[in-house]
Formats: sequence, C-alpha cells, structure tokens
Amino acid sequence: MPVVAPFRGLRYDPKHVGSLSLVIAPPYDVIDGALQTRLYEQHPANVIRLELNREEPGDDATTNKYSRAARFLRSWREQGVIMEEPAAALYVYHQQFTVEGQTHIRRGVMARIRLERFGSGSIHPHEETMSGPKQDRLLLTRACRTNLSQVFGLYPDPGGEVQALLDGAVAGQPPLEAVDHLGVSGRMWPLTDEAIATRVAGLMAGRPVFIADGHHRYETACNYRDEVAAAWAESHAGAPLPDHHPANYVLMMLVGMSDPGLVVLPTHRLFVEPAVADAATLRSRLGDCFTAETAGHGPAAADALWSRIEVEGDQGTLGLYTAGDQTWTLARITPAGRRRMDAVAADHGPAWRSLGVSILHRLVIGDLLAAPAIATPTYVHLVREVVEGLGTGRYPLGALVMPATVDDIRLVSETGERMPAKSTYFYPKLASGMVFHALE
Repeated sequence: MPVVAPFRGLRYDPKHVGSLSLVIAPPYDVIDGALQTRLYEQHPANVIRLELNREEPGDDATTNKYSRAARFLRSWREQGVIMEEPAAALYVYHQQFTVEGQTHIRRGVMARIRLERFGSGSIHPHEETMSGPKQDRLLLTRACRTNLSQVFGLYPDPGGEVQALLDGAVAGQPPLEAVDHLGVSGRMWPLTDEAIATRVAGLMAGRPVFIADGHHRYETACNYRDEVAAAWAESHAGAPLPDHHPANYVLMMLVGMSDPGLVVLPTHRLFVEPAVADAATLRSRLGDCFTAETAGHGPAAADALWSRIEVEGDQGTLGLYTAGDQTWTLARITPAGRRRMDAVAADHGPAWRSLGVSILHRLVIGDLLAAPAIATPTYVHLVREVVEGLGTGRYPLGALVMPATVDDIRLVSETGERMPAKSTYFYPKLASGMVFHALE
C-alpha cells in the first residue's frame, strides 16, 4: 500500500530570489530551445539550470550539463538561495488556470511516497516509458541526488476527505505564490503539523495511486534507489538500505481523482500519412465498422464538430478530416467495428480496446487504412491548433479524438496494461522549482 510521508523539503528562499515566478519552470519534457533560453535569461537562479541545463561546447564525461546542475544546486544551498524546511512538511499545492475561457482550481498535496516497482504494489502506471528519457533523468539524479520535479499521482478520494483535511489545516495562512509562463497561478503552503500528516498517511494507506504524469521520473527513482541500495549493501556487509533512507521515496504531487479542477485535455492527431484521397474513399475503407456522415467542410468546421463529439462523450466517436476534399467526417463505431477491434487488438483487454486512441490507431489507421507503421503524427490539444495545422496544407489526414478519462486510466491500469502514447494530457503541468526532495 502507498506510504505517504512528510519531508524536509528544499525550496527557494524568497528573500534571496524575489518573486518565485522568476525561478520556476515547467517539467523538462515540455521545454523547447526557445523556452529554455527564455528561462535562462529570466533569473540567474531559475530552476532550468537544474532541471534542463544547457549543453556547452567542450562537454565531456566529467564536465557536462549534469555536473553543472549539481554545481548550481550545491552553490545555491551554500549561499542560502535554496533553504531546507525547518521541519518535515506536507506541501499543499493549488493551481488556478483557465481553459477555453473557464477558470479551474486543481488542488493537491506534495509529499514523499515510498517507491514500489510497478506491478508489485498499489502504484500503477498508465503509459509506456522510453529508455532515453530514463537514462537522462538517471544521470541527473546521480549528479544532484535530489528529486527536482514531482511525479503526478492520482488517488480515489470521492468525498474529497483527504483534500478537505489539508485545505482546512492551511486555511487563513499566507501561501507561497508563483505564476508560470502560461499564466497558471500556483499557491503552496508548507504544512508541518505532525498530527495532520499522520491522519493523511492513515487515510491514504488503503488507496491505490495511478501515475498521471512523470512515468520516466518514477521509474528513474526506482532505478536510482536500487543503485543506492546496492552500494549500501556493499559498504555495510550486505545490509539492506534502511527504511528511512530518502532514496526509498520519490517526490509526488497527489490529486484526488474526483477533484473538480482535474482537467484532461484531448490529444488530437495531424497525420502526414496515410493519405486518403477524399471522404468517399474514407467511408469506403471504414466499411461497416463505422457509420459515417459528412460534418462540415474546411479546417474551421472542426470547432462545431468537436462540440458534437464532446456532447456525445463516446470514445468510439471520431472526427476525421480528408484534406483532398477538405471534408470532415463524423465516424461512430458500430457493433461490427467493436468485433473487429476485439479481433485486431486481441492482445489487449476490453478497457484498452475501448479507448478512442486505441480505436483510432489500431483499428482505423493500422487495420482499415492498412498503415500500421507510419510517421509519428503531430499532437495538438486545442481545436484551434487543429484548424491552424490543417490550414498549413501539410497534413492529408486529421483526427479529433476523445481524451481518456480518469476512470479509463484506472480501468486500464488495474489490469496491468498501459495506454497508447498520448492518451492523456493533464493540464496544466506541475511547476518545477516549488519544492525539491533531497535523496541523501
């Protein structure tokens, strides 16, 4: 079962850095070169120098972006730019943000969570991981010996019991505040009440945790823990790593699955292949697996079509655009399509086969359009990005697809499976730089 514990976090001292807005950054995997440069220039102590240090001419095995990150972290701690919390704390964290004109507040708590290998306990993944990012994060963790950004975990809290306890404990206290480059406002309260921490740990003890974001960071933390444990055993006559050692834990943001501010954006697809001549050809290829109706012409018709798809809320409903005749087709899977999906994806369970992204890639693209191996599509989240992308003329095929829901994540994860790539996009990303977790 998940073990949730407070810790003495490392965090920026506002007296040294001024506004925390100047030193936070998004996670490493959504930072491009332009944003990296902007963050470097924003403040000399911006967390980008730790989270995603720049490669420099002359870098080698000993002097490189990882060693520079470690040097910055050590220097900032020595100078007091980064301080250690006086007592072990849970970190209550709210993010206020706007999506398509609607304001939301996502509430959670940052804590350290005892590591369990996926498949061995109550912490479940929902996406596949790749070796490259895990190696990158492992090299950074070895150098800095610190969790520099949080894993994002979801847990069942249907009545909001855990979060209500946390919010009640910090009510009336001034928060630490920071606004990121997208205008997302973050507020954090260090909560050092031992009684509250004990109650939270007790409430969480019987609940599973599902990784929403940060799979690479979580698996890296497990790999690093194993390295530390092996080194400990070698230097302590084979003794196991002590339970209290911080390398047994990882920094995680925990959000209730029923939190009203939990927003999952769709990830629509823009394909450079396969090319489908026109809507008539598409309907022919879909056959009896989908009902198909014309749903508009021109890229801009995506907006009205997406509104219809959202209202239906069915994972088996897709919006498909053929650039050859600039036509949108509304495609709804039929019982025959379900049976065919069961056959072509027999290596997966029912929950996986019911996902919109699974139906799109395995049934439509891979089977009906006979293109199982294609170039990675361009992924976008907002309908206006779909319209802009199709307007460039670069994409012969576009697809509007429903996002996987939190319940979908739970159902797929509990079977031990992982979702297809880009099934979910939890918005906004968590800010790096609010608090760090030292691993020694």
